[in-house]
Amino acid sequence: MNTMFFIMTVASLVLLVVVSPDSAFSIMISGASGAIALAVKLCAIYAIWLSVLDIMQKVGMNKALDKLFSPLTRKLFKGEDEKTRQYITLNFSANLLGMGSAATPLGIKAMEGMQDGSDRATDNMILFMVINATSIQLLPATIIGLRASYGSASASDIILPSLLATLVSTVCGVILAKAFSLPSKRKEKKSLTVPEPLKGAKLK
Repeated sequence: MNTMFFIMTVASLVLLVVVSPDSAFSIMISGASGAIALAVKLCAIYAIWLSVLDIMQKVGMNKALDKLFSPLTRKLFKGEDEKTRQYITLNFSANLLGMGSAATPLGIKAMEGMQDGSDRATDNMILFMVINATSIQLLPATIIGLRASYGSASASDIILPSLLATLVSTVCGVILAKAFSLPSKRKEKKSLTVPEPLKGAKLK
């Protein structure tokens, strides 16, 4: 993948210099300045929402959210401890508010809590990744902020389409993840089945 991106980048630069050498450097400079401006805007958005998450943890809202989502997280992520479920809940809450990058540290903590000591991802870890990739966007704060910063006349118009699209994708993702986890659970049960001692055999 890195090789392909390198080839695409080199080919684009060569074509740019050959086709329009006068504008090559001006385009590079304008692109770099645009990237820096976008990074600053995103930092401002994430700084606000990370502060909100920190306040939520300090005032104990994480426990309230855990109680609210507890029936769902217990059913989806069976066998996980309370601390891991709290990280899962906070991660879900951040994603609901459209704070994808702000939810990343919480997601890492949740994944660490779901590890079983092996070098393979557990079914709960896979399901968690699927839900994060398709995460329901109740309030896509990042997209709304970007639309507003670029002068959108109605930046919040994205809320309903985003909610419907992510709701469908999340439900489909959960169903597929659960369906594909059933064969692995059956194999585990078979491997854990201990054969009964042969009748008449003497145990030493």
